[in-house]
Amino acid sequence: MVNAYASGPDEFHPELNDTNARSDDRPRHTRVHHVRAADLSSATAQTAGMRRFAAITGDSVGSEKIWMGETSVAPQTLSGNHHHGDSETAIFVRSGHPEFVFHDGVAEVRIITAPGDYIFVPPYVPHREENPDANDLAVIVIARSTQEAIVVNLPALYAIPDQLD
Repeated sequence: MVNAYASGPDEFHPELNDTNARSDDRPRHTRVHHVRAADLSSATAQTAGMRRFAAITGDSVGSEKIWMGETSVAPQTLSGNHHHGDSETAIFVRSGHPEFVFHDGVAEVRIITAPGDYIFVPPYVPHREENPDANDLAVIVIARSTQEAIVVNLPALYAIPDQLD
């Protein structure tokens, strides 16, 4: 076994004095964490038409400023309208061709994506995900600026007033 702390402590890391301690015994913020796909948790906020799975959370790894997970949208499915409170949300399209819909104050705007694309959703912006494909699941990876998955389900999409910018 390679000792990751073989170089010993330095002035920035005095806690590294015990080089014999197992990494699992160390505090959560002194080691790298691995969350396996099989260990994703469905115990997170949900929206109709989608299935969210949490990976990086305060509970799973001790994160304080970020939440990360995966969402699946079944074929020919629309999610409910929702926003994510004060969280900034970054989305990576892993598979499928999900569409992201929001209201710009005049009409609904539809962003059609492909695998490898990225989407950014600012705080409080109402939106929904859709998967118009008749056969294929759409899977996206999500990162949020808050450690918990904030989901506020809404009855309809609406535009955010310009004065919030």
